[in-house]
Amino acid sequence: MALERWAERLSFRAFQSGLPRGAAYGYGGGESPEGLRRTELARLGGITYLDHAGTALFPQSLLKAFTDDLNENVYGNPHSQNISSKLTCDTIEHVRYRILQHFNTSVEDYTVIFTSGSTAALKLVAEAFPWVPETAEEPGSRFCYLTDSHTSVVGMRAIADAMNVLSVPVKPKDILSGTDDIVAGGNSCKTPHLFCYPAQSNFSGTRYPLAWIEQIKSGQLCPIKVQGKWSVLLDAASYVSTSLLDLSLHQADFVPLSFYKMFGFPTGLGALLVKNEAAACLRKVYFGGGTAAAYLAGEDFYLPKKSVAERFEDGTVSFLDIIALKHGFDALERLTGGMKNIEQHTFALAHYTYRILSTLTYPNGASVVHLYSDTDFSSPEVQGPIINFNVLDENGDIVGYSQVDKLAGLYNIHIRTGCFCNTGACQQHLGISNNDIKKNLQAGHVCGDDIDVVDGRPTGSVRISFGYMSTFEDAQAFLKFIITTRLTGCNIVNIPSPTQTISELVASPRENGHTCDNNSANELPPNKSIGDSGLSTCSTSVNLQVNLQPAKRHSERDMTEVFGNPAEDMPSGRRPVTVTNIYLYPIKSCAAFEVMQWPIGNKGLLYDRSFMVANHNGVCITQKQEPRLCLVQPFIDLEQNVMIIRAEGMDPISLSLEEDSESLTQTCQSKVCSHRVQTHDCGGRVADWFSSFLGRQCRLIRQSSDFKRNANKKDEKGETSAVRASLSLVNEAQYLLINRTSILQLRDKVVERLGESLPPQELVHRFRANIVVSTDEPFEEDLWEEIAVGPLRFKVIGPCHRCLVICIDQKTGERNKEFLQTLAATKDKKTKFGIYLMNHPEMQVHHPDTLSVGSPVLAAVKNVIAR
Repeated sequence: MALERWAERLSFRAFQSGLPRGAAYGYGGGESPEGLRRTELARLGGITYLDHAGTALFPQSLLKAFTDDLNENVYGNPHSQNISSKLTCDTIEHVRYRILQHFNTSVEDYTVIFTSGSTAALKLVAEAFPWVPETAEEPGSRFCYLTDSHTSVVGMRAIADAMNVLSVPVKPKDILSGTDDIVAGGNSCKTPHLFCYPAQSNFSGTRYPLAWIEQIKSGQLCPIKVQGKWSVLLDAASYVSTSLLDLSLHQADFVPLSFYKMFGFPTGLGALLVKNEAAACLRKVYFGGGTAAAYLAGEDFYLPKKSVAERFEDGTVSFLDIIALKHGFDALERLTGGMKNIEQHTFALAHYTYRILSTLTYPNGASVVHLYSDTDFSSPEVQGPIINFNVLDENGDIVGYSQVDKLAGLYNIHIRTGCFCNTGACQQHLGISNNDIKKNLQAGHVCGDDIDVVDGRPTGSVRISFGYMSTFEDAQAFLKFIITTRLTGCNIVNIPSPTQTISELVASPRENGHTCDNNSANELPPNKSIGDSGLSTCSTSVNLQVNLQPAKRHSERDMTEVFGNPAEDMPSGRRPVTVTNIYLYPIKSCAAFEVMQWPIGNKGLLYDRSFMVANHNGVCITQKQEPRLCLVQPFIDLEQNVMIIRAEGMDPISLSLEEDSESLTQTCQSKVCSHRVQTHDCGGRVADWFSSFLGRQCRLIRQSSDFKRNANKKDEKGETSAVRASLSLVNEAQYLLINRTSILQLRDKVVERLGESLPPQELVHRFRANIVVSTDEPFEEDLWEEIAVGPLRFKVIGPCHRCLVICIDQKTGERNKEFLQTLAATKDKKTKFGIYLMNHPEMQVHHPDTLSVGSPVLAAVKNVIAR
C-alpha cells in the first residue's frame, strides 16, 4: 500500500525533524493545538478544515465571552446621549485603541475607520483619494496595482477611470527588478499617485517585501516612471490572519482589513487603518448620519465632524460586532500567546505539507501535483501558510479542481478551488492569456463555477491554507488523501469487460428483489388526467392503464424523420432500447418511489421533487448534510390524492396533495441551487415528524404550483429553448436518465476496488435517476441529442456532474468513498454519469401523456467529429 510506504515521512517525528528556521509547532507552554481543537472547535468533529485563508473559525470561548458581555451590559445606539449609549461609545473607542495596539501603533499615527470589510475599505480609498485628472497639459495621477491582487483592489480602477485617472497594472517581476529606478525631480512634483499591493498573495501565499512601502514613498522604488508623490495602500487582509503587521516599522498610508479573517467572528466588519497625514488629504462627497457637525436641509450647507473616523463612518456603525472584536483579540492572545507564535505554527504546517507534496510521484516518475509558488517555503518572511496547486494524472494531464474538491469532500476535507478572486495571479501561474480568459467565458466558464478544464487547460486550481487552529493531523489527513486517491489505484484503466450478462442487469426490480410497497399507488387510477399544475378529475373516464394511444400532433409526425424507424433501422443483433425503471422523488433527497407508469406534467414527472425538507432558516437539507434522508420513504396515492411518508421507527404520516389544504400554512421564499423558489410550509405536524426522525429542527415545504421556476440551463450546443421550461425543486433539469449497461461497467470497477460483490440495482439507486434505460453498449447515452419514449419527446440538456450523494447507500445511509473515485477513473477524471432531459419544446402546451416501463426509446445521436 502507498500509505505504508509513506508511513515514516508522514509521521510526526519526521515533521518535527524537518522544521526550518522560523517554524515551530504549537504555542509553547500553553495547551496543545489538539487540545485547543477539542475544547474550542468541537463542532468540527471529523472535518479537516483547510480554508483558513477564506475565513478563520471562531473559538467557542470567544462566542461565550461575547454573549456573556451582551447579557451583562446594555449597549445603546452610540449616536444617543443616554447612559447605555455612552457605554457603547466608550467601548468602541477602547476597541479602536486595541486594534492600533495590536498593530504596534497609536492614535498619534493612525486612525481606525470601521467598514463592512476590506472591500468597503478599498472602495472608500478609491472614492476619497485626491486624484488629479489627466489633462492635455498635465499627466495627472496614476493608480498602480500589483497584478497579483484581489478583485477588490483591481476594481478600484473603475473609480479611477471615472475620474479620468490612468490605471496601470504592474507585474511582480517588473517591480522586483526596478529597485534602482529613481525618477529625476520626482520629489519636487506633488501630483498624488497611489500604489496598491498585497502583503501576502491570497492565491499563492507569496509575501511581498514590506520594505517596498518606504522605498516607494521615498522615491527609491517607482512602480512606473512618472513624477509625483506616491502613497501606498497595503492590502493586509490575508497577511494579518497569521502574522503581525508592525505599523511602527512599515507605515503604509492605507491598510484595509477584514476581521473575520483573523477571528472567524464577527463577519461583515472590517476597517481601514489610515495614516493621519494621509487622512487629511482624503476628500468625501456623501455625508450620512453621524458624520455631520451641522448641515441645512433647505440650503447647500454642511460641516463635517472633525474626527476622521466620524467623518467617514456613515450611519450607525455595527456597534455590537465592534464590541465582539475585543473578545476576538483577547481569545487570540489567550489561546496562542500572540501573532508571532501563530506565524511559526502555521508556517511549520505549510512547509511540511509543501515538502511532501513536491516529492510525490507516480511509478513512472511523473509528478502528482503541479505547485504554484514563487518561493521554496524556506522562511515565513517570504511565504505564508497557503499552498496552491493542481493535481495531475500519471500522464501529466490536469485533474480538474472540481473533481478534486468532490473527492476531498468524501474525506471530510474542506478546501478552496477556482481562481480565488485573483485573476492576475491565476493567469501568471497557470499561463492563462487574456484571450484564454475571454475564450473560457465564451465556453460558459465564469468565476465561481465548476468548469475546471477548457480545451485540456485548467481554468483554476486548488488552494489549502492553515490557521491558528490547524493541527498536524490536518496536514497529515490531507497528504493521506492525496496519496490514497492518486497512488493507490484511483486511475483504473483497461478493466475487463463485464462478466454479468445484460439480461441479468435488465431484470425487473421485482426480479432483483425490489418491489413497490404500494401496488395501487404505482399505477394510475382510471379517472384522473394531468393539467398544468397537477391532477384534475375528468368528466369522461379514461383508463390510462391499458393500451394508451398517443395523441395525434405535429411532434409525432416528425418522429420517424428525426429518430428513424426502429423496426427498419435496428442493426442486426442489437436489442431495442427500452425503459426499464421509472422513479420519482416526491421529497427532494428522500427515498425513491418506483412506478410502472406515471403522468408527465409541465415540470416533469408529476409530484417529482415537489417537496423538500428545510432547516430552521429555510435552507434546503439534502443527503450531503443528512444522509438519513434516504431512509424516509414517500408514497403517492393518486386515487386518494395523498402522500404517505414512512420511516423505520416512526408512525406513518399522511399529507394531502391538495394545495388548498389546511395543512399548508404560510408562504415562504427558499432557494434551490441558488435559484429562488416560492413554497408553502406543510404545517407543524409533519415538521415535528421530520424533526423527531432527524434529531434536528426542520420543516417540510412544498413548491407553490403558481410559481414558475424557469430553467436557465442551455443544451450542449449553447441553445436555450424558445419556450422556457418550468422546473420543480430539482437541481438542474426536469428528468435524469441513466443507462443500466453503463451501470454494469461501473459496477465491475467498483467491485474490483472493494473486493466484494455489489448488486447492480444498488448502484441504480445511488444515481437517483427518473428514467432508467438499457442499451447494448455502455455510455451510449452520452452521445444522444434528443430521444423519443413512445409518444413523448425529450431534449438532452447535458451530462449530470455527480456529487457526494452517489457515495451514500440508499438503503442504509452509509457512505463509501469508492464510488465517486471509481466514477472519476472511469469517465476520464470527470464525475459525469447520466444525462439531463427536458420536455421537448413542442410538448410544452399539452400533456395527456404517461411515461411507462417497457416503452421503446429512440435516440437522435450528436454529430461527433473524430479526432
